[in-house]
Amino acid sequence: MSSSASPRILNVDKIRKDFPILETSKNGKRLVYLDSAASSQRPDSVLEAMDDYYHTTHANVHRGVYSIAENATALYEKARVKAGKLINAPKPSKEIVFTKNATEAINLVAKTWGLVNLGESDVILTTKMEHHANLVPWLMLKEQTGCRISYLEIDSNGELILDDIESKFDGVKLLAITMASNVLGTIPPVKYLTEMAHKNGALVLADAAQFVPHRQCDVSDLDVDFLAFTGHKVMGPTGIGVLYGKEELLDAMPPFLGGGEMILDVTLEGFKTNEIPWKFEAGTPPIAEAVGLGAGIDYLTAIGYGAIGEHERGLLDYCSNSLKTTFGEKITLYGPKETTKRTGLISFSFETVHPHDVAQILDDHNICVRAGHHCAKPLMYRLGLSATTRVSFSIYNDTHDIDALIIGLVQVVEMLG
Repeated sequence: MSSSASPRILNVDKIRKDFPILETSKNGKRLVYLDSAASSQRPDSVLEAMDDYYHTTHANVHRGVYSIAENATALYEKARVKAGKLINAPKPSKEIVFTKNATEAINLVAKTWGLVNLGESDVILTTKMEHHANLVPWLMLKEQTGCRISYLEIDSNGELILDDIESKFDGVKLLAITMASNVLGTIPPVKYLTEMAHKNGALVLADAAQFVPHRQCDVSDLDVDFLAFTGHKVMGPTGIGVLYGKEELLDAMPPFLGGGEMILDVTLEGFKTNEIPWKFEAGTPPIAEAVGLGAGIDYLTAIGYGAIGEHERGLLDYCSNSLKTTFGEKITLYGPKETTKRTGLISFSFETVHPHDVAQILDDHNICVRAGHHCAKPLMYRLGLSATTRVSFSIYNDTHDIDALIIGLVQVVEMLG
């Protein structure tokens, strides 16, 4: 296994120096972090931006007229615009709502638009590869409204089966679809499916949590009606997510939570909601987290999605080839074989070794991978599995990390296989 097998699209050695956690070690072994699909690490610039905010600017937003409060408001709203521009939202200041994470963003749509617009005769169309975040809210809505849920099937290659797709939209009011599977890496044809949905009078919600960190996302081109992603996967902090919604839809939706900030007026008899997006941001918002998200977006966009995508495809090729060459029939890889059809992750299983044992032994080598059902149990049932091991890449990974993974896996198989 030679690192020269993968082209050096990015200067990973330089990038790694921006991430202090990657300088840590355990038992004399450097940290090999291969779980960015769960949460990316944070560069110094994000940590410094949040630290500077707390040291120099902290005050509540939209309320105070003193200078640091106005500065805090400016930083918070600047982060909103950055998040909107990242996905090419037409009106970032109106169409970007800050939430706790992508899960809350999807729940917001379910509890507001869904409760108002869906009834017993209506259908939500989704897929069998969804993360629980884009499934459980709709199952809850089904219990509340009596609406039905139908599913697009996947083939043995982990791609959607789109035969007779026109008939799948019969009675559908909402298509809720991932833009990239967190288990298979599959990138569905969301733009095509959005065109089909709109042709049949349905709206579209896209779960882009696994897509935005890896590929350029353009909501104007996709024409999706809602889109969710989360800060902690795009170099930002935990505790902040993003919901994009078309202005006319957000404006017509009732508020999600009640309290301060989301109102224009309150009397003992009732209330009047604030303008969008603030009517969906009740209470003190995650101000420092928004500042950190803005810094994370700056870092990611400075590197560029073209370079990121090419770098990850090189790692995907190198890793999948290394796994297959080293373990042959002992290992099964899941998801599309073509790297252009997937993001930077690989899920796999051994015939005789449980994924949890794999992850635990790799941890002894200070190698971080994810093992389990990945919050996608229906997909696991579809694959006939209880769990897989997943490795996922980011800009700070290189072929040395994959070499370390292979060495660790060889020891796993020697011990337990």
